[in-house]
Amino acid sequence: MESLINFAEEQQPSPVMTNSWSKQEAGKSEMPKYAGGFVLVHAGAGYHSESKAKEYKHVCKRACQRAVDQLRAGALAVEAVTAALVELEDSPFTNAGMGSNLNLSGEIECDASIMDGKSLHFGAVGSISGIKNPVLVANCLLTEAQKGKLSAGRIPPCFLVGRGAHDWAISHGIPPCPSEKMATKFSLSAYKRNKRKMEMAEKMDAGQNQEKKRRQSSENENGSGCLDTVGAVVVDSEGNVAAAVSSGGLAMKHPGRVGQAAHYGCGSWAENACNMNSYSAAVSTSGCGEHLIRTMLARECSAAMQSEDAHQALLEAMQNKFINDRGGPEPDQRIYVDFRQTSNRKKEYGSPFLVSEDRVLGGVIVLRCCRCVEAQPSPNIQGAMVEFLWSHTTESMCVGYMSAQDSKAKTHISRLPPGTVPGKSLAIEGGVCRLTGIVD
Repeated sequence: MESLINFAEEQQPSPVMTNSWSKQEAGKSEMPKYAGGFVLVHAGAGYHSESKAKEYKHVCKRACQRAVDQLRAGALAVEAVTAALVELEDSPFTNAGMGSNLNLSGEIECDASIMDGKSLHFGAVGSISGIKNPVLVANCLLTEAQKGKLSAGRIPPCFLVGRGAHDWAISHGIPPCPSEKMATKFSLSAYKRNKRKMEMAEKMDAGQNQEKKRRQSSENENGSGCLDTVGAVVVDSEGNVAAAVSSGGLAMKHPGRVGQAAHYGCGSWAENACNMNSYSAAVSTSGCGEHLIRTMLARECSAAMQSEDAHQALLEAMQNKFINDRGGPEPDQRIYVDFRQTSNRKKEYGSPFLVSEDRVLGGVIVLRCCRCVEAQPSPNIQGAMVEFLWSHTTESMCVGYMSAQDSKAKTHISRLPPGTVPGKSLAIEGGVCRLTGIVD
């Protein structure tokens, strides 16, 4: 297996870091307010053509700006991450909300989830049709659950699917949108193209050759070009984290299929620092839903962020919990920036739940943060360090990031190096952002 390690921003010596938001400091009645916060978004792990690179980057910039506008206005992380996802869902270039992949029946069914790191509440919808922004329904489920039990002591739902999810959304003030209006020229043409491929495969002679060609056709239809789920992770001015993800699912999926975007611990995960965790962490995933569900990758990556070295921890989590590279010696890890790993030992990598898979396709964005203890010009000024990373086994992954202190978002399309094999190669990149805050 081959991995790319690259840092989007220059790394500086790390200051001493402590658990910043799990407890109040002795003698201080106010928690520090950190200059707005930070957002990291992705437009999916899949394939992003050079011809559409500008559009992918632009939608990531807009999503970051929407989230930062919320953060600057004092919104919590959950509100900011929802705003980012709405912008991503509204883009015709992403596989979420507007322009989502069509299923076998030519219909759009979407999945979405959101998690609040402060309350640890979770909201999700699966296989929902007729709603332009599924993340709004997921967020509404989360919000309603936080209000407590329903009448007669009933437990409020956190995950709804299909018609029930649609009806619940309408009853809670979320407007409907006809599925035909959610389809775009691009998604319709892709559906017609994929349908022709399937019809041709069905006309082939029976036997091994037919099975082989069907498998090849399926691989092309559900290849890395069809996996562009969207997501975001946010930390707000109070140090709360949140994560969200939204997807139209695989192209030509079976009606009723629910992907990782809606599953607990698979599509999104967020958890504030506490006595058990030194770092706050938030994760959003993208890729082949079946692979991500069977590995619960979002929760696995979040747990890995409690290690001292975030970059190494994410590398090991992706190697050991996800990507499958068994049966041979571990190749040298190429140097692309400043990191090398070499070994001639025979070693097994990958999740035991994906042993039968030839290629494991997916990607993650990860954010973790804690307070920095370092010299400050005033005792009332405190700093926070936000480490942000993305990793993918697909051909490419488009990301954007921005702090509330920035004038504009930065965007990047991460790509596997030429000659590497998607599903068997791994890329990791990221950076560090420092936030300052004042304690009254």
